[in-house]
Amino acid sequence: MRALLAVVGVAAVGFLAVVLFLLREPADDGTAARRAGSSAAAATTPAAGKSVLLDVQGAAIEEFSGDCTGSGYPYLCRQVVEQLRAADPGLPTRAGLQIHTTIDLRLQRAAQDAIDAHVHRDDAPVAVQAMIVPGEGAIRAMAAGRDIPDQKGFQPGTAAMPYTLAAALAAGLRYDDGFAISDSYTAAGYASFRNCAGEAVGDPTHSVFNRDKEGDRFVTLRAGTRQVVNTFFMRLTEKAGLCETVRMAERLGLRRADGAPLMEVEAFTLGIDEADPVSVANSYATLAARGRFCEPTVITEVRDGSGVLRSFPPRCREVLDPAVADAVTGILTDVLSSGESKGIGRPAAGMPGTADGSVSAWYAGYTPDLAAAVGLGDPRGVHRHPLRDITIGGRRFPAVDGEAVPGRIWRQAMTEAARDTPETAFTPPDLARFGGCRDACPN
Repeated sequence: MRALLAVVGVAAVGFLAVVLFLLREPADDGTAARRAGSSAAAATTPAAGKSVLLDVQGAAIEEFSGDCTGSGYPYLCRQVVEQLRAADPGLPTRAGLQIHTTIDLRLQRAAQDAIDAHVHRDDAPVAVQAMIVPGEGAIRAMAAGRDIPDQKGFQPGTAAMPYTLAAALAAGLRYDDGFAISDSYTAAGYASFRNCAGEAVGDPTHSVFNRDKEGDRFVTLRAGTRQVVNTFFMRLTEKAGLCETVRMAERLGLRRADGAPLMEVEAFTLGIDEADPVSVANSYATLAARGRFCEPTVITEVRDGSGVLRSFPPRCREVLDPAVADAVTGILTDVLSSGESKGIGRPAAGMPGTADGSVSAWYAGYTPDLAAAVGLGDPRGVHRHPLRDITIGGRRFPAVDGEAVPGRIWRQAMTEAARDTPETAFTPPDLARFGGCRDACPN
């Protein structure tokens, strides 16, 4: 760095130019530049009246103009534009601003390196990851394999099942309550499911099937979640209520990527609403924070030459009984430890997301201190280009599920994120309230 600065001079403007150059993520690989930039970033003053994005420590990330086309961090850049525009439509293009973000460059690098290790930049599918602090809503990382400006989101698939689980536990069901199921499910009638307007939306002409065929059996909440059983979760939605399940997802923080309301249809629990990793990660962060929801934010304050122009304090509220959140976490801890990810060396909970027809794949999970979600899909069109018979990261897959690629990305990124940080334990579930079975016990 010193040799480079000697060439361009020691003026402040020249110094910022070098820092921004080193921090920039080239479209081809960019790994060396990201690593060099993370240690060199120290400038905090916009060059020649330019606006600049700053990380949580005040180090420069890159110049900012409101146009994300040439950004080294396009996924992050668009989130900044969206939040600024919501506060003041003129802010994104205003010059001379210092935009203080919640981004931690160490976690940003961990998220990006994990994606690059498992999905090549010239692969057809693209992976996207977000990391959020539970109880704060602060976005610590937003990484993508490459820029996908027109991609609004992917179906989270079975990563949506914890919303139904939370609704069922909130309604009084216990860990060992369950149902007799088979490997296919068909609603008994249109009234089997009702939306929040009270309309019958069941579809007795449509059947749902399990990926793994195990025959007729009794499955509990604990086992159905751990084994990711589609037909069990259809029965559980019917029991807990479709409206109650959708409202639970909304309270926890799930949002459609296109801004439309969540779809109140019988297959909601199978994750049919396209969502962005920020939304999915934030909904899981609410569980990590024991039912405390915070609006996701990537900006803490915006400054100009006269001082603080606008601040963005956390906006949080309690949306779920802490004991119910702890009960969900207790089961999702089992899911993670029994899956291919096997854990990250400290308390963690998670859920794989496999969408119907393998159109997308996810992994979402959390520690008490950090939540993350990874989405994978083909931006050319997930239904035209499903994740079947495909090569990703140099590996051939007959079909990609949530554990196969997103799970590996999540585990690598979260393991690195947790390195050299204090370990925090989850609050144990209240087994006096949620253990055993109540009224849906095996015979």
